[in-house]
Amino acid sequence: MSKTSVIYDKFERHSQGQGLKGHATHYCPGCGHGLAHKFLAEAIDALGIQDRTVAVSPVGCSVFLYYYFDVGNTQAAHGRAPVVALGHKFANPDSVVISYQGDGDLASIGLAETVATAQLGAPITVIFINNAIYGMTGGQMAPTTLMGQQSSTSPAGRDQYNGQPMKMAELIAGLDGPVYVERVALFDAKQRIKAKKAIQKAIKLQVEGRGYSFIEVLAECPTHLKMSPEETEKWVKECMEPVYPLGVKKDLTVEPWFHRNAPCFKGEKILALTGASTERPERFCKGFPTQLDKNDVSLKLAGSGGDGAQTAAMLIARAAISEGFDATHIPSYGPESRGGTSYADVHVAEDEVLNPGSPDPQILLAFNAPSLAKFGPTVRKGGYVIYDSSVVTEAPVLDPSIKVFPVPFTGIATDLGKAVVKNIVALGALQAATNIFPKETLLSAIGVALKDKCALIPLNEEAFAWGIKSVEALNS
Repeated sequence: MSKTSVIYDKFERHSQGQGLKGHATHYCPGCGHGLAHKFLAEAIDALGIQDRTVAVSPVGCSVFLYYYFDVGNTQAAHGRAPVVALGHKFANPDSVVISYQGDGDLASIGLAETVATAQLGAPITVIFINNAIYGMTGGQMAPTTLMGQQSSTSPAGRDQYNGQPMKMAELIAGLDGPVYVERVALFDAKQRIKAKKAIQKAIKLQVEGRGYSFIEVLAECPTHLKMSPEETEKWVKECMEPVYPLGVKKDLTVEPWFHRNAPCFKGEKILALTGASTERPERFCKGFPTQLDKNDVSLKLAGSGGDGAQTAAMLIARAAISEGFDATHIPSYGPESRGGTSYADVHVAEDEVLNPGSPDPQILLAFNAPSLAKFGPTVRKGGYVIYDSSVVTEAPVLDPSIKVFPVPFTGIATDLGKAVVKNIVALGALQAATNIFPKETLLSAIGVALKDKCALIPLNEEAFAWGIKSVEALNS
């Protein structure tokens, strides 16, 4: 493909490098990606940045770029390559980061990321392959598909109801962030020379720390056009170029400005930035709560928005972590911050949480009737259901092996003068019903959460104690 050292001599990742496939790319004959790869590799080689380069390739025909480039490689989710590239650039400012994307990926699924990253202006290089079609996923209409052009989703040709083709180079050039934007093509030797120079210039501007560059490459896709490579080159010249005029769309002369220090990943500094203490918390557990599960306890906390289910879930996760266990808290909010449905999945594992979801929890804390009705039947046999009997007047019939604890969370909290502490009442009831942690573990987590509101600690401790008393009364 190319004599540059940036391209592997043998493509080990392509069919394990066996036979012809070990020396040929997966691209169709006449595909523009091959030339774009060649020019990109030669630019990296000419600038002497192979060991500093990170190529980001998302879903699409470019997905296997890492088969061929002997540089740092990262795969990105569909459309997310620009923000992944930013992550690399800010984590390692000396790296040279290249986001290599197709038109369906960059101009459709990833349009928001594309525009936001370009406007930010941080020095990364985006190579945009525009072949006017979703190439890899079946030949659907892309944002760049021409008017009248047929595709699998516009069999009669793109028309006014589909909107006009999107001119990405012009759109990006209109933003304040980019310093260099050019559209190039590959259909003849003259255009290929310009494309090669443009790609090298875009990367050089990044190396010099001058800013964001965007190169749009009009490329051939003979497969979906159902043409020969020669016919496709003619089509790009005669049909694409009038819609997508070639040339420089923006070229600013700016002084190098990107001199960012690499971030520090030392634990002590990160803890200091978050306001966390480096002191090891006091531990009260003698071991993992194996009476609930051998190594992973799953919980679900559910209620209306404002019931405090999310806060209680967070406190359980923090309590687990302070005891040296692994824990996860996955919130799910309703459409409103208050009044809508809200639930949280929590896992506490002795070593590592392998799946943070709790579709069949061992423990359910329900703050209202709809939550109990919805999630009660999902609780595992032998599990625990603790619900607010102040608002749930009739509990559903559950498996007889499930231990059920009706506790008036809201009634107790209201009697204490603060209805908002009903979630702390629920935590006390959880402790007494399951003994998931010692009392001191949960009280310590509550105290840490209220370290800036110390006056509220006595009230919360009292609410916690009343939750315990309520369960003890049920068991007596």
